[in-house]
Amino acid sequence: MSTIAAFYSGKSILITGATGFLGKVLMEKLFRTSPDLKVIYILVRPKAGQTLQQRVFQILNSKLFEKVKDVCPNVHEKIRAIYADLNQNDLAISKENKQELLSCTDIVFHCAATVRFDDNLRHAVQLNVTATQQLLLMASQMPKLEAFIHISTAFSNCNLKRIDEVIYPCPVEPKKIIDSMEWLDDAIIDEITPKLIGDRPNTYTYTKALGEMVVQQESRNLNVAIVRPSIVGATWQEPFPGWVDNLNGPSGLIIAAGKGFLRAIRGTPKAVADLIPVDTVANLTLAVGWYTAVNRPKSTLIYHCTSGNFNPCYWGKMGFQVLAAFEKIPFERAFRRPYADFTTNNITAQYWNAVSHRAPAIIYDFYLRLTGRKPRMTKLMNRLLRTVSMLEYFLNRSWEWSTYNTEMLMSELSPEDQRAPKYSLPL
Repeated sequence: MSTIAAFYSGKSILITGATGFLGKVLMEKLFRTSPDLKVIYILVRPKAGQTLQQRVFQILNSKLFEKVKDVCPNVHEKIRAIYADLNQNDLAISKENKQELLSCTDIVFHCAATVRFDDNLRHAVQLNVTATQQLLLMASQMPKLEAFIHISTAFSNCNLKRIDEVIYPCPVEPKKIIDSMEWLDDAIIDEITPKLIGDRPNTYTYTKALGEMVVQQESRNLNVAIVRPSIVGATWQEPFPGWVDNLNGPSGLIIAAGKGFLRAIRGTPKAVADLIPVDTVANLTLAVGWYTAVNRPKSTLIYHCTSGNFNPCYWGKMGFQVLAAFEKIPFERAFRRPYADFTTNNITAQYWNAVSHRAPAIIYDFYLRLTGRKPRMTKLMNRLLRTVSMLEYFLNRSWEWSTYNTEMLMSELSPEDQRAPKYSLPL
């Protein structure tokens, strides 16, 4: 057994955001490589009439966990689902459950966040800032806690061209932002949002930066580390290639292009598409948890989980490879033959949106009406174009992230852990 896998044996681990994309992969990796761990606590909110246990069974019955059942047959017994609501200031955890978490938790992986680019500031602050503050307060009362790992994003400081492994201060203190959300009404918050986020593109990147400041200011004497992944995509190797459960980021663009919906994008072909597989992020996160607990660094270390510095992929080249893949393995019932191109000109992009996106959607809806069916294509196309417009900021820029801490961590791994697909970066 590897050094890192052995470290997590016998541990009680709390994962927030365990029902999300990264949270699921992190949990699968832990069960598959450290089946002797004691328990994984996951904070869950009942959804769509499902109980907590039903949500857990739904996760474990997915294809992602097929290998886990072979190495850890009693996996159901090792997950402890705890009711929580990160939208509530006290996280809505019962007194009994809170006491269990406080007395038993060894490691915390804080993955929960809202990743919506168009989220209103009040909701983004609650999930990405206030909930982080509340969780740190709980962590400070955990006598057995060995490490608290906060998952941020490499784009928390995307207003900078070069981003180092440090926490950059925001103009307004997080505490003032949190307090103001308590008494300001929605109209005023919407009005001041552009002034607060400044030269950042959205509330997501802004509140993730605030969340990092909260970690720095309120971690007290905890062993804390921050992991900043870039654009998280499908699995590279573990537990098998290509697993993804959402249409966020590039996944949605790829599907839209493959189906023939998306034909032109305002983007820079030579800009770096800093993509990182989700299993790579999970591996680095577990390595950071091990290193933080064992070595107890004197300060909060930040780890960039990015690919552009080591193995850059460009949006233009990626688009060409995606289209080549669809030529070999096309989607069934595509709207049109897959084709997509980049343009850096805003007027050209608007022209192609009108001619190649909206016009075909209107014509197809007219056909649906003639055949007695409900029109849907225009609504779908407008939603797609709105999503693409929110991604344009990232499709037209390149960043440089320093990776000194990440490289240091890789050098500290045992030879077994350095062999992929273990805990090292496949770069």
